[in-house]
Amino acid sequence: MRRSRGLTAALVLSLAGAGAGIGLVLMPEASAITPPVAFTADELPTWQPNGIVFAMDQANGTVFAGGTFSAVSPPVGAGSGTEQEAVNFVALDAATGNPTSCKLAFTVGEGTATVRALVVSKDKKTLYAGGYFGAVNGTPVSSVAAIDIETCTPKASFHPSFPATVRALAVTDDTLYAGGDFNTVEGQTRERFAAVDASSGVLKPFVANADEPGRAIEISNDGKNVLLGGDFFSVNNANSHALAVVNATTGAVTKTYGNIPSNSVVKDISADETGYYTGNEGSGGGVFDGRIGLNLDFSEKWRDRCLGATQYVLPYDGVLYSSSHAHDCSTELEFPDGKRNFLLAQRTNHEGVAPAPVDGFVRGPRKLGWHPNANDGIGEGIGPRVMSVAQKGDVKYMWVGGEFTLINGEPQQGLTRFASTGDVGAPTTPVASAASVKPGEAQVRWRTSYDQDDSKLTYRIYRNGSGTPIATVNADSLEFERPQASWNDTTVKAGQAYTYRVTATDAAGNTSALSANVSVTIPTSVQAYPDKVRSDGAQLYWRYDDTVSPYVADSSNGGNTSGIQVNAPTLRQSPGAVSGSSTAMGFNGTSQQVYSDHRQSVGSTYTIETWFKTNTTRGGKLIGFGNDTTSSSGSYDKHLYMTNTGRLIFGVYNGSTRTISTGLFDSYNDNKWHHVVGTQGPGGMTLYVDGQNKGTNSATNFTPYAGYWHVGGDNLGSWPTRPTSNYFAGQIDETAVYPTVLTQAQVKSHYDLAKAPTDTVSKVVAAEDTYINQGAPNAAYGTSTSLAVRGTSAYETYLRFTLPAAPSGQVLKAASLQFKTSSQAGAGTADTVSVVPVTGTWSGAGTTFNTKPTLGTTPLGSIAGVPDGSAIQSVELDTAAVSAVLGTSSSLGLTSTGTDPMWLWSSESTAADAAPQLILTFGPK
Repeated sequence: MRRSRGLTAALVLSLAGAGAGIGLVLMPEASAITPPVAFTADELPTWQPNGIVFAMDQANGTVFAGGTFSAVSPPVGAGSGTEQEAVNFVALDAATGNPTSCKLAFTVGEGTATVRALVVSKDKKTLYAGGYFGAVNGTPVSSVAAIDIETCTPKASFHPSFPATVRALAVTDDTLYAGGDFNTVEGQTRERFAAVDASSGVLKPFVANADEPGRAIEISNDGKNVLLGGDFFSVNNANSHALAVVNATTGAVTKTYGNIPSNSVVKDISADETGYYTGNEGSGGGVFDGRIGLNLDFSEKWRDRCLGATQYVLPYDGVLYSSSHAHDCSTELEFPDGKRNFLLAQRTNHEGVAPAPVDGFVRGPRKLGWHPNANDGIGEGIGPRVMSVAQKGDVKYMWVGGEFTLINGEPQQGLTRFASTGDVGAPTTPVASAASVKPGEAQVRWRTSYDQDDSKLTYRIYRNGSGTPIATVNADSLEFERPQASWNDTTVKAGQAYTYRVTATDAAGNTSALSANVSVTIPTSVQAYPDKVRSDGAQLYWRYDDTVSPYVADSSNGGNTSGIQVNAPTLRQSPGAVSGSSTAMGFNGTSQQVYSDHRQSVGSTYTIETWFKTNTTRGGKLIGFGNDTTSSSGSYDKHLYMTNTGRLIFGVYNGSTRTISTGLFDSYNDNKWHHVVGTQGPGGMTLYVDGQNKGTNSATNFTPYAGYWHVGGDNLGSWPTRPTSNYFAGQIDETAVYPTVLTQAQVKSHYDLAKAPTDTVSKVVAAEDTYINQGAPNAAYGTSTSLAVRGTSAYETYLRFTLPAAPSGQVLKAASLQFKTSSQAGAGTADTVSVVPVTGTWSGAGTTFNTKPTLGTTPLGSIAGVPDGSAIQSVELDTAAVSAVLGTSSSLGLTSTGTDPMWLWSSESTAADAAPQLILTFGPK
């Protein structure tokens, strides 16, 4: 019997101002985890058995573990201690994980002894054990024993006879309840459930005979009833499968259950002050493997139908912790079938109003951010089987036992534990990107990080190499749901380039590494096509300009629905579908795709849009919606796909397939870029290709389900004119999803704007650089990794650039000089630094203060002071003056009139983004 206790860790929250006007951020000061989770996911060193742990309980800072094993050994890397004999039982210190002096051997004359249940009396003086054994430290017993905790000795006077395995125990002040495989107790008929006096072991008149094994027992909060769980189909001849409630004194049935599938059983039952919880396991089709939450009147309040053999449920401080190998929580709108999740946490009750029933059941509360990892291990390959919370001092410990041999990827067999303090694991490093489609705004976005015990992370954005964040953003993420987060920098200037890096920090202060540097040049005019897609309301917009796998950035205005690449599609295919430097993504037609980063539902109106280019004769899916991620979806529609002959089909499913196709002789596999759009709403469905309406129908609805957007491939089974391949071979670009129906005018506008002129950006790195030093008038610094600027005594820096000519039909719209201050102390300056033309001759190898070149007198640009710290700085330059020297080799000088020097990296430096460069933005005449 287990009851939740109210040992709530104190959490203090403070308000911290976020950068760049994004509001207030909640910053926990003293919490290592995200409430209401009470434990970290960082495993602690723990002695480990050489077998399986089936049972666990605790008292007074000691944890008792029983199972099938013969010895315990120190944790890997402990450096001290040797293996100790431990015959199916071990007592361990909750705080150290080391064995105590309490030694008990559970043995049997024939067969294999095992301990399957442990429960501590309410006064913490007696430990009861159940299983299959005939003696404890030589004292004869019969599958049930009572242990005096203080002396660690079996109570010889307590020896009720249970002739078969006991699998469950629960205790009150005066009664011990047992469940298992037995048919008699003390020679009297007691089929699978029985009760004995907690002190003497004398059989009580409680009768709750079941037709199949009992596996779980829990006493109701008022003590009047007992909840029974197991394999049974009847109790006292009343039909009730796997779960029943009986009178605590007589065993008479008070409530039956008929809504647990016949191929599922109850493995565990627990209680807290708000209700009761079951852990369920089954096999075969239609199985129920999850958890049930019951109200105090034993009616069902929710049912979590995740698949994955739940072994144990433990409510603690409003959170239900469970051990299982959950691999498919699609019914809970969480992760699809795939990776096994062995340890989970969710609230015991829904926050606010519970969701409406689906298929007759209210979904379980959403999973929380607690994801210690394990493995299947030995035995049945179940993984974790049992849990217990112990406290010593001010620290609480979550203990876990079972069949696992790994915890968080490290060797650890059968036992592990997690503390309420001491979070040391940092979040994963964010994967960032940046883009800009109009002057005055840069969108910085990143795939949120994953932290095993923190679902609310704080992200800091750093610009141009600065050590001070320009913005702070909070975002939620879970292991199976890592949506995009984003922030708009509205302080940027047209024609200038910016770099950004992002870190993630958990509530304990553990911080990830900096993300890779991402850069963006701000256009001098609005980029027509992407700006139109954004303004028309796209909530998913994948432009495929990403430089790393597996992240596909969402460029929509606030949609934050990024994509995850599968099997490494080819990045940055050029030219893309629209004018400018944007690129496309290449797909191999056999296994590559992109799916959206979180499960969602599609509203009654929507538009899907993409561009494609191919010469395939095997067809494939361009874009569609499906209920799985990397595996083939079982529900799939709202898709655009190509037939083997190059026709295009838009289809939904509303009880039957409803499709619109292009003409029999239309073929779009001609290796040219094509634009395809599908819409559905109150007016029905419409298919557009290259801005033209290709057909409509009257289908206004579809069968609803939750899922993911897929690009490049997913199931097409049973759809009309199904192509040879589910996967598309070719290039895809500019994919967008809208929550509205685009009009024909909007669709035509998108098609036409694809060829609208855009900016062209050239980044020209200094071909040569040096500086002169009045204090060393004959020294040349052409190979120095640093450059310097000062008025008195003089430092001057010279930079030579080979400038391109303006592209055909374009003129220079903006020019800026970008450099990075060095990492030495005081590298910044309080003085104004001017950029002037160099009119004389110079060379890196030969120019000194005594041979310095002549400089122009009219500055091309200036920067009024540069802060200390290594960071990228930009100086706007006179566009007309730079235009006059395009197509030539031209030099710039950096000068000052003050006495405070500025130090910057040269092109010889190996520091990131070190080399001085010109950012030239060309646009239409």
